[in-house]
Amino acid sequence: MKLLIRPAPEVAIKSKPVRRQQMRHLRQNVRKLMARLDHDIVVDGTWDRVDVDVPEGRSLNGVVVDELLRIPGISTIQEIAAFPFSSLDDIAEKTVSAFAGRLDGKSFAVRVKRHGAHNFRSIDLERFVGSVLMQNVSSARVDLRSPEVEVRIEVQDDQFHIAHRRHRGLGGYPLGSVENVMTLMSGGYDSSVAAYLMLRRGLRSHFLFFNLGGVAHEVGVRQVVHYLWDRYGASHGAKFISVPFDSVVEEIMRSVGHRHWGVVLKRQMLKAASEIARNNNASALVTGDAAGQVSSQTLTNLNVVDRASDEVVLRPLIAMDKDTIIGIARDIGTEPYARNMPEYCGVISQKPATRAKLSRVEDEETAMDPLVLRRAIDAREDTAVSELLETITTPEDVGLVKTPSVSDVIIDVRHPTEGEQSPLNLTSNEILNIPFYELNRKVPELPANRQYLLYCARGSMSRMHAVHLKAEGHENIKVYAPGS
Repeated sequence: MKLLIRPAPEVAIKSKPVRRQQMRHLRQNVRKLMARLDHDIVVDGTWDRVDVDVPEGRSLNGVVVDELLRIPGISTIQEIAAFPFSSLDDIAEKTVSAFAGRLDGKSFAVRVKRHGAHNFRSIDLERFVGSVLMQNVSSARVDLRSPEVEVRIEVQDDQFHIAHRRHRGLGGYPLGSVENVMTLMSGGYDSSVAAYLMLRRGLRSHFLFFNLGGVAHEVGVRQVVHYLWDRYGASHGAKFISVPFDSVVEEIMRSVGHRHWGVVLKRQMLKAASEIARNNNASALVTGDAAGQVSSQTLTNLNVVDRASDEVVLRPLIAMDKDTIIGIARDIGTEPYARNMPEYCGVISQKPATRAKLSRVEDEETAMDPLVLRRAIDAREDTAVSELLETITTPEDVGLVKTPSVSDVIIDVRHPTEGEQSPLNLTSNEILNIPFYELNRKVPELPANRQYLLYCARGSMSRMHAVHLKAEGHENIKVYAPGS
C-alpha cells in the first residue's frame, strides 16, 4: 500500500524556507512513528508531500492509517495504488476496477494532476475516465462542484496512481516545528484537552504535575499523560515532572486567609512552574483554565495569578464551555481517565475571593515561609514519559474497611471546618482529627501497634493519602469507607 500525505494548509502557505523546515519535521516525525510499526516502511517526500510505502503482505494498512491520523501537521491522507503508465485506456480500466462499486447512485467528479511531458492534457484524461465510469455505472452522475465521491488520479512522467480513500488528518503544525511548552496537568478534563490542543498545534510539551493528594492521584495523571503522549506526541521525547506540593498546601492554610487559598495556591504553582520551565527550555506555560469556570478563574483572579510568573501563560480553553471540553476529551480518548480521576478538593474556601487584589494577596504571601516552596521545587522528580507506566504504583492494594473493629483508630483527614460542620460520630472507636495536610508529619508519631483507618466524606482524599503512607512503609494504614 502507498499513502500520499499532504500537509495542513497552514504549512502550505508558509514561505519556502519555513515550509521546507516544517516538511522536514513532518517527514522525520512520520518516519519515527512508522518505524515503531515496521522498519521496512519507507517514508520519502518533497516540499509539498510525504510518501509512505508499506510493504505488501504485512497486514498493516489499518494500523498505519490510524497512526497517521494522529500525527500533527497532516491535512489529508490518501490511500493510493501506483502503476506504470502505458495508455489512457489502462488508466480508465484500473479506475473502474477501483471505483465501480463505490459509485452506485452517487455523484462523482474526476480530478487529475499531471506532471511531465505527455500528449494529452489533464482535462482530457478527466473527461475520458469520467465517460468510461458513466458507461460502467449507469446509476452514477457527474457533479463537478459538490461530488459525493472524488476520483483522484495523478500522472507523473511514466507512472500514475489512483487515490482509493481519502482521510482527514489532525491538522496543525508538525510537532517540534514550533517552540516547547510546559503543560500543567491535573489529569482532569481541562488539562488533558489543553495538552492535546498544544500538541496538535506543533508545540512539544513537557508535563508538570503538582502532587497535592499522594500516589493515587499521581497514578491517574501518569496514565493520562502517557496516553496523550503515545497517541499524539510520541515522535518526540517528553518529561513528566512531579512536584510534591502537600507541604506548600499546609503552609498556605497556616499562613494565608482562607478566601485567598485558591489564588495563592495557583500563584505558588506558577512560581514553581516558571523556574522548572526555564530549566527545561520551555517558552511558555499551559493551563486548562476556562474563564469563569471556578472562583480562581475570574479574569481578575487570573490577572493576579499571572503576576506570579515571568513566563507567558497559554490558556487554549479560555472561551470554551464545559460541554465542549468534555466533547473534545471524548473524541481524543481522555474522557474515561478524567471521569475516573481522583478528585482533590482540599484547598477550597467556603467563600473564595472572586476579585482578589494583587497587593492584598502579595501581602498575605509574605507570611509564608519561602523555603517551603524552595524545598518542593528541589524535591521534584523527572521521569521520561515513555517510561511512566513502568514506574507507577497502583492504589488497589489499599484496604477498604466498611465496618471497623473496636480496636481500629479512625483518622478524620478532613479540614477542621468541614469536620465541625459534619462531625464523625462512632460509639466504639477512637477518633483522631488530623487534617490531610498534617498526615505526613503526624502519622509517624502514632503507635505502630494499632491499625489506622483514614476517613473523608467522599473517600477520594483518604485513599490518596492511604496509598502514599503505605508506600512510605506504614502497613497499618487502611481506609474507612462506610458507604463502599
